[in-house]
Amino acid sequence: MRIGVDTGGTFTDCVVFDGARVEIVKVFSTPETAARGILEGVQRLARGRAPGIDVVHGTTVGTNSLLERRGARVALVTTAGFEDLIEIGRQARPRLYDLNVRRDPPLVSPALRLGVRERTAADGKSLLRPAPGELRGLRLRLERSRAESVALCFLFSFANPANERRVARALRGLGLPLSVSHEILPEFREYERLSTVVINAYLAPRMGAYLSSLEQSVGEGLDGPPAGGTTAPKKNGRGVTCPDDVGKPLPDRGGRVYVMQSSGGITTARRAAVEPVRTILSGPAGGVVAAAWLTELIHAPRAISFDMGGTSTDVCLIDGRPRVTHETTLGGLPVAVPVLDVHSVGAGGGSLARVDAGGALRVGPESAGAAPGPICYARGGTQPTVTDAHLLLGRLDPDYFLGGEFRLDARAAESGLVEFLRRNPRSAGLPNPQALARGILAVSNATMEKALRVISVERGYDPRDFALVCFGGAGGLHAADLARSMRLPQVVVPQNPGAFSALGILLSDVLKDVAHSLLCPVPETGDPPARMKAFWRQLDSRFAYLERQARGELAREGFARQRAEAERRIDLRYAGQSYELSVPFTRTFVDQFHREHEKAYGYAHAGRPLEVVSLRLRLTLRTPKPALRPERLRLRQKGEAAVVKRKTVWFAGRIWKTPLYARERLEPGMQFSGPAVIVEYSSTTVVPPDFVCWVDEFRNLVLRPRASRGRSLAF
Repeated sequence: MRIGVDTGGTFTDCVVFDGARVEIVKVFSTPETAARGILEGVQRLARGRAPGIDVVHGTTVGTNSLLERRGARVALVTTAGFEDLIEIGRQARPRLYDLNVRRDPPLVSPALRLGVRERTAADGKSLLRPAPGELRGLRLRLERSRAESVALCFLFSFANPANERRVARALRGLGLPLSVSHEILPEFREYERLSTVVINAYLAPRMGAYLSSLEQSVGEGLDGPPAGGTTAPKKNGRGVTCPDDVGKPLPDRGGRVYVMQSSGGITTARRAAVEPVRTILSGPAGGVVAAAWLTELIHAPRAISFDMGGTSTDVCLIDGRPRVTHETTLGGLPVAVPVLDVHSVGAGGGSLARVDAGGALRVGPESAGAAPGPICYARGGTQPTVTDAHLLLGRLDPDYFLGGEFRLDARAAESGLVEFLRRNPRSAGLPNPQALARGILAVSNATMEKALRVISVERGYDPRDFALVCFGGAGGLHAADLARSMRLPQVVVPQNPGAFSALGILLSDVLKDVAHSLLCPVPETGDPPARMKAFWRQLDSRFAYLERQARGELAREGFARQRAEAERRIDLRYAGQSYELSVPFTRTFVDQFHREHEKAYGYAHAGRPLEVVSLRLRLTLRTPKPALRPERLRLRQKGEAAVVKRKTVWFAGRIWKTPLYARERLEPGMQFSGPAVIVEYSSTTVVPPDFVCWVDEFRNLVLRPRASRGRSLAF
């Protein structure tokens, strides 16, 4: 049995499926002890089931640790003379004309940047080896430094890692987590490689402690009530959790903990503890995987995934398959490992409203989170949120939140908005709480619309060619309004949208990504055939080596390496360029590169020499998927049988008498016009007056705009 777990800022979602049946549980997240909330959800799903439970987990521990700067005390060991590269960076200015920009300090203080006299040439030739005496002195300095983690990164170690290996052997006995660049990212671009390795070292102790605690808590807690805390993870003599402390089967149950990677695949807890930098976008990646699976199921290959949770909104463009990038930043720091190309903004159900110095209404990126949460949760929140605005406007129903398990306090939400107006008399144009609530939603929609434009219009895609796959606890409340603004043809709301990311984590395959930088020219058309044959032999040999290496790592992690499917890709650029594009490694890779370059940049140089930059190999082990089958459509069925009550809801600046539909009563083929509110356990979906809703053969809600009469129905 496998349980998918997605820990969000407000709720922790747990999912399990048996054949075509999907079961979900939502519990409040416990930021102070994340494993406690996970354990509560896992227990509720595991009760009465057979032993041997695997937990597949999407975690925000790495993301939050980096954004909040709550990682380890890192020591950096690098080539002598390059100790300050971590601070010099690329000298890119985030705001070109701002002369008062203040950059955040680097993750490694100057006192902990240690240089080693060694040198490897760009072609991999070893010019200078570290002396034994220098290594003994380096080890002594690290012992006295009170460092909690070590990052090791030498120049050109991707071409020849001999010097890094020699130093790593000398430092292994320290008992500290050690991040080595040729193991984590054997690729060129020294600053990006250095930054990635330092981030890995910065996160390793905390991620190791978290995963060790989670494994022990799940292993010990499956047979009993939720624990009030977690078992303390095993630590070394210096109080630091090492990767060796995680990754073993759960006690007495035979199960294991797996972790979602930013690339859209899962890995073992042990590997995640060794390379936590690969989990920095763990949670959002699950939603993209689920959206890609759904679009393939309903034969809609062009879609935009829209995941709105409690603290943020994550969007990703899917054109056949989600795009993977190796160039991303988090907290202003470059990260060069494979990640799904997700764009995130600070807009969620818990986003806080405020008035800026100029008297303008702002929403987010600050969030009320799970504690205290929105005002209507009655858990101590005092500042209005997006959720409070929806409740005041009738879009959320207090009796049907979380299937009726948790009642929202509408009176407290209204009082909170009244108090906000009293404290902020300069909020012009907001005469009453209802106007303030509509303003909060309008500002939030504007933030999310900008995110949708970044991944579509700004990259040359026409949004009118894409469906909006909407999920997350708050996604269905905003999707139709965004589709109207972006002129998207339809919105698809899957079943259990509030736990869709957790389902994606459960659907994710085991992935192993390896890469190697190889700077060499591509033979041209007029070159001798012997040169072309030598070129292909060289690349085939390098790919074969990478594949043996990756399959060996899979075997050491307990997977059946012979079942893994291999995908080869090659990074190319025109000679003289400083950026590259990745294309599948086939006999026609040159032609495909020209087409991709024209698509990305608007031009191509068919006769210009090409250069190979890197080789990339991905191994995929497929995991079970729900056996969903289309159901018979009940055409011309109105859906009145699913109405549980009627209520007043604000749309387009006035009140509408609106039916409230129970989603579990909606059958495939049913259709109805807005206005409507559809409630279910994990989420609420709003159908504005200018939209129609149809239930497809997989029980997805499909919202489409209809021709509106008179004035616009936007906020």
